[in-house]
Amino acid sequence: MPALSFTPKGPFSLAASTRFLEGFTPASYDHAPDGVLRMAFPADDGRSVIGCALRQKEAAGGAAGTVHADYTLYKDGKVTEPTVGTPAAKAVRAQIARVLSLDTDATGFPALTDADPVVAGLQAQFPGLRPVLFYSPYEAAAWTIIGNRLRMTQAAHIKARLAEEHGQPVDVAGRRLHAFPTPGTLRRISDIPGLTRIKVERLHALAEAALDGRLDAAQLLSEPAEFALTDLKELPGIGPFSAELILIRGAGHPDVFPAAEPRVHKAMAAVYGLDATTADDTARLAAIADAWRPYRSWIALLLRAHAQNQPTAQR
Repeated sequence: MPALSFTPKGPFSLAASTRFLEGFTPASYDHAPDGVLRMAFPADDGRSVIGCALRQKEAAGGAAGTVHADYTLYKDGKVTEPTVGTPAAKAVRAQIARVLSLDTDATGFPALTDADPVVAGLQAQFPGLRPVLFYSPYEAAAWTIIGNRLRMTQAAHIKARLAEEHGQPVDVAGRRLHAFPTPGTLRRISDIPGLTRIKVERLHALAEAALDGRLDAAQLLSEPAEFALTDLKELPGIGPFSAELILIRGAGHPDVFPAAEPRVHKAMAAVYGLDATTADDTARLAAIADAWRPYRSWIALLLRAHAQNQPTAQR
């Protein structure tokens, strides 16, 4: 089985990532108590499937330990072992790193606490937590369509059932997982219980867009954020909120303030002690978030995590 290793630049805790996934409803993640993070997902090429098991080695002196990944790559349902240094192996490495936000240099992240006591409190509350992403912009986009106007738990059930019934089964460190259907498979599914016909049609359109390269993470990240968001909103069923989710939590842009995310705004109002008028002023909130650069997406995630931990949080 091919193996990879990642040396985090800046703070990172795989255990914190796992805890986050356990509480992240779209992931439907059921963690085994053995310190291994197991994942299965369509590869960025839209045709292959990756299964991987991740472990983090403890490091001395408070440094982030090396993350080790054993992975399996499926092409046309068959296991392949790409040679180290080949495009296929590099693509697997890049995608795993992106999903855990290990592709971002976070050496400057702790310094944000010097200027903002709120950020200091969030980092202290969630040490080593970086954004854990959807496995791809394609899967993030599919989630926005599935989840629109549904309870999150209901949408997560539909997404998990799609994976179980139509996704590639993958054995990862002794457990059987099912990846979400690849775009080629998704566009052939004519009926999805729990979803309207228009949602199914929009999922088919997103699958086509993924195969055409319109949901390519590298391409989205290479553009100015405002251009990428405009391009995403041209896809069927993708509005401002969905476009931000795809760019931030699908492609992994580390520095976008989620202007269309009311839960982040509400969380900001609570921790910064803002009045109701200021809490509804997106421009004012964005100005506060300027102090979080170049990690605005990351602090927004910590705010969401903090809000979910409150006794009155709606999960």
